[in-house]
This record gives sequence, C-alpha cells and structure tokens, in this order.
Amino acid sequence: MAISPSPKLEYGGHSEEALEMVADDTIAALSTPPGEGAIAVVRISGPDAWQIADEIFRGDSIQPRRAMYGRIVDRDGTVDDVVLTAYRAPASYTGEDVIEISGHGGVLVSARVLQTALAAGARAALPGEFTQRAFLNGKMDLTQAEAVMDLIRAQTPLAARAAMEQLRGRIGEEILAIRESLLDVVAHIEAYIDFPDEDIAPDTGAAMRARMLAVRDRISALLATADEGRILREGVRLAICGRPNAGKSSLLNRLVGFERAIVSPIPGTTRDTIEEVLSLRGIPFRVIDTAGLRETPDAIEREGVRRAREAVESADVVLRVIDSTELESLDDPSAAENEIVVLNKIDLSTDVPALKSRFPEALTASCITGLGIPELIDGIASRVRMPSVARCESLAAINARHQSCLLRAMASLEAAIARFDDGIEPEFISIDLRAALDAAGEVVGVVDTEDILGRIFSSFCIGK
Repeated sequence: MAISPSPKLEYGGHSEEALEMVADDTIAALSTPPGEGAIAVVRISGPDAWQIADEIFRGDSIQPRRAMYGRIVDRDGTVDDVVLTAYRAPASYTGEDVIEISGHGGVLVSARVLQTALAAGARAALPGEFTQRAFLNGKMDLTQAEAVMDLIRAQTPLAARAAMEQLRGRIGEEILAIRESLLDVVAHIEAYIDFPDEDIAPDTGAAMRARMLAVRDRISALLATADEGRILREGVRLAICGRPNAGKSSLLNRLVGFERAIVSPIPGTTRDTIEEVLSLRGIPFRVIDTAGLRETPDAIEREGVRRAREAVESADVVLRVIDSTELESLDDPSAAENEIVVLNKIDLSTDVPALKSRFPEALTASCITGLGIPELIDGIASRVRMPSVARCESLAAINARHQSCLLRAMASLEAAIARFDDGIEPEFISIDLRAALDAAGEVVGVVDTEDILGRIFSSFCIGK
C-alpha cells in the first residue's frame, strides 16, 4: 500500500498543502483479487462517482446505503448483471462518494465492468489510493491506514487480532495521548516565554520534570513492543542448521506438513537456503532450512555454507539438528541462548538414555515417525519472547516506521530533560520538546505548529 508523506495539519483540519494532495478526480479499481471467483467488486470513489454510476447502471434509482439489482451497460449492450451499493460522502470508506459494483467473478467480465467505469470518466486507481484518500479525508490516521494491509497480510489469529486493534485506533489513541501531554508541557513553557507580563505561574521544577518523565515512560512502553510488532508482521526467523544428513530438510518438511525440501542421503543436497512461512501455536514463523555445515572443496556448496551461517547469525531461534545415531562422533553443541538442540532420528538410536544424559537440555525427535515433534514445537514457541501477546493482554505493537519516529521523539525528550536538569534557558527546552512533538505526530500523520498557540489561549486565557 502506498501512503503519502505525512501532511501538515492545523486546528484538526488539513492545511492547503494537504488538501491539494486529495485529487478532485474520480478513481476506480477492481477491489477483489484478479482471477475467477464467485463475485468481483469494482469500487468507484470521487466527486463524479454517482454520475458515472447513473451513466453505466440500469436498474432501480440509486439511493444511499441500499443494494440495488441491475445491469452494467456500455454502448454495445449489457456487460453484466450486478448488485450496486452507493455511499454518500462523508459516510464512506474514503470519505468521498463511493459506488461498489458486485458482479460475476470472471476475469473477462470483471475487466469489462471496470473498463466501462473508466470509459465513463473514472481514472484507474493507484495502489493504495482508496486508503490514502481515507487518510487525507480524515477517516483514519496513518497507523490505521497501515493496519489495513497488516490485516490483509496476517497469517495467524494473533497477527490478525493485532492488526484489528491497530485498525480500531489503539496505537493512534496512545500516540495522541502522548502528544496531548507534550502539548501541555510545551504550551506552559512557551506561554511563560512569550507572555512574561501575564499572570502565569511556571510549574515548579519538580512538577515539570515529572510531567516530562511521565511522557518518556509512555513512549518507552510503546517502544518495548517493537520486537513483538516485527514478529507479528514478519514472523519469527527460525533457522535449521547442522551437519549434512542430520535431517534438517526432513524436519522442515515435517514442520510445514508437506515435501517442501528435497530429502536425500547424499551429503550436500541442500545448497541454498529454503524459506517457508508457517504458524506454530498461533505464532508466525519464517523457517529457513540451510546447507549442511562442513568444510568442502565444492565452490557452490561453500557458498551455501556461508549463507547458512548468515541465516543462523540473523535468526531469532536456531534449531541445531544432530543425528542421534552417530553418538560417538557427536560434538557438544554450543549453548547459545537462542539455540535448541534437536537429537533427530531418535527412532533409530540404540542408546537413548546415554543421549539424554549427555545432552540433558536437548529435545529428541524423529522426522520419520513424528515422535517428539509436538514437544519440539512447544519448545520452539516457548523461546519466542512475546509476553504481552502470549497472554493476549495487549496487542498494541508498533512497526518499524513507528519505532523510528518514537526513537526520535525519545531522543528529543531526553535532551529536553537533560537541558532542564542543567538549568538551560526554557527557549532551548522548548525547541527539543517541539521536536519530540513533531516526531510523535509523524506516527499518526499529524505534524502541527498552530495548535500550540491555540492551547495557550484556551488554557491560560491570554489577553483577558
């Protein structure tokens, strides 16, 4: 989804620059996936949406928020029998007049319905343009706009629930609350600076510092969810590594439930990383099967080994697979914190007690029989550090863009606190606080300057 740069907002509305970004033309697009299906939906949005519908639709008189049966026609005759639903601005997804045409889901017929709308005066919509218009028309903030695609791409119930919470404005509400607190502090400091002759008593040092620290704590709490947000949206990076023929590819196939990787007794069969996405205990994983780790004269296999080591280094969780039938030649595995040792082929092992004694922390499994696989999945899921998500207490998890904005807000706020502690003039503190305010506002698409003055007048009754 393409989202435009954050516009500048003033007094709760859009500035002229932002309003210019809302095109005055009418757009149309196929809103269901291309290909054959039961139905296909063509969406039209813009000032001429109803006029276009009147031109191409034959049926009952178009009325807001009612589904009407009829036909889409062009100059050659009937294109399709459809159900048309109309929405008047601002009570629509985009905040504009919107027409939705539900017709038969064939590739050709849906393309003809769209072409008919375009021929009647609509323009082909750009990627994400409907949601972009919803944002620019004040129907949602940037975090909600991003949540639309997060919800579409969600591959687990937890990811879908987190996207829905964000779509409902949970993150946006927290950011707006942070901005409100910052506005109060900035307004008080700037009122003291700009109107020294008025009866405005500055906060005591301890009270002002406490207010800034409270804002910092709220930002820190959101930043702490960054890893959870990455996992929910991108999945946990789970790398499977080990010597050749330890059963890495067999384990990948067992986890995903089908023959994803080629399995062969020939060492070096897997020469490149193989990646697959799956859900384990409701948590999304990106599982990476790697080449067997060994020294080899083969240049291609050496490259595979190099990529395997890179995958292990960047992984959140590593499964180090060991062939349990080779007890005498086994090396003690490294005890890295993010590693799980898997003793594979346990169904073929002749001395299981000795194995468990030697590797007490290891998990045993058989990729052929499935023995120990459920316990292994439990062990993998337990290594994912998502406490709030796991308990389902809070799913307000920020993404990488939110994290970048909030890190800048945190840096500016900490600079303001440091200047405050050093007794620096309030003008310099105000600069840092304004920077923090702007950075936080970027999260939801609000970067303002004028409402600080509005807050001063409303809060302190300047010019009485």
